[in-house]
Amino acid sequence: MTTTPAVHLEHLSKSYGSVQAVADVSLTIEPGEVVAFLGPNGAGKTTTIDMMLGLAKPDSGTAQVFGSPPADAISAGRISAVMQSGGLIRDLTVRETIRLTASLFPRTQPVESVMERAGITAIADRSVAKCSGGEQQRLKFALALLPEPDLLILDEPTTGMDVEGRRDFWNAIRHDARGGRTVLFATHYLDEADAYADRIVLLRHGRIVADGSAAEVKNLASGRTVTATAPSIDASALLHLPGVDQVETRGERVIVHGRDSDTVARYLLNNGAVDLEIVSKNLEDAFLALTTDRSADLVGSTR
Repeated sequence: MTTTPAVHLEHLSKSYGSVQAVADVSLTIEPGEVVAFLGPNGAGKTTTIDMMLGLAKPDSGTAQVFGSPPADAISAGRISAVMQSGGLIRDLTVRETIRLTASLFPRTQPVESVMERAGITAIADRSVAKCSGGEQQRLKFALALLPEPDLLILDEPTTGMDVEGRRDFWNAIRHDARGGRTVLFATHYLDEADAYADRIVLLRHGRIVADGSAAEVKNLASGRTVTATAPSIDASALLHLPGVDQVETRGERVIVHGRDSDTVARYLLNNGAVDLEIVSKNLEDAFLALTTDRSADLVGSTR
């Protein structure tokens, strides 16, 4: 039996004057997936999300949500979003804001229930103007939960939250995802993508350059890091070893990035190095390798 994709983007493009924000993006997200949408500033993440929500019209290509135009999915309450932009009414309290928004929908979850799930019950009677940036983000999350959407889109949802707030927020998201909700989120916190996403989609200059699990995306940036205590090592000599692309020194510690970690480790140990460690590249390494201008030959997809 074929299921209708939660999101289906086909050859989506959008330009603003001479700047092409999104260039021929095709993407399918299945119901129940938790997908991280990553990329540096200007990569096209927010523009793609805007077209997914019907807030921007593509120059070419199509966007569908559960087989319908975005506007139809929003009208049916199947899609909600927590956006970076978009103001709240500062003179209202948290509870009043949620009640006002609930009045716009034919059916919603109870106000007290969404406040509890968003972790803002304790500040229900606080005016929005007196809420911190993180608390306002939680309020937006509560508003997005009101219609019990099938698809939740989050654009930098934890901006302004402290470490505990971020952890509680993602625990709530994981709880919802286990119930079958589809979640797409854009974030600059790569640890969030690594910890909570089933799948990572990486954009560069408006194009998808990687699409897969965190492990698969990390593998697209080949190489390992060898670290050792080596006070007498000549760093310039390490640069001439096969496959070495970067050498750093921090006091007596030397950090070597390269594709042939065995050769590097052997050289270091033969030259008196101790406390040697070898680790694979992490998501941050892959992100930098795949999105910087010097990475044109590395880009790829696991799908």
